[in-house]
Amino acid sequence: MITIYHNPRCRKSREGLQLLENSGQPFEVVKYLENQLSFSELKNLIKKLGVKPEDLVRKNEAIWKSEYKGKIMTDDEIIEAMVTNPKLIERPIIVNGKKARIGRPADKILEII
Repeated sequence: MITIYHNPRCRKSREGLQLLENSGQPFEVVKYLENQLSFSELKNLIKKLGVKPEDLVRKNEAIWKSEYKGKIMTDDEIIEAMVTNPKLIERPIIVNGKKARIGRPADKILEII
């Protein structure tokens, strides 16, 4: 089953959702701002993405700039910051089995569906 971690207020996330809808494949939507991810769930997602935790951070968010920018942080501390402030998580994230992609640009989603 394909899963999209989605923020309905984000244009790029809506584009990713539309691409999945057009694919005709079954999928589930996780609105991660409403149903926050646990530390272990986010760590598992990062592992599937094959990126460093910092690569999943939206660094232009005000909370990042005011609370975290310029600080030396461990990977676990960065993950904890995203768990505490889910707006920091890049979106959308699409998972298909053991594979995952950040859907920016949306055609990255096609690599795993």
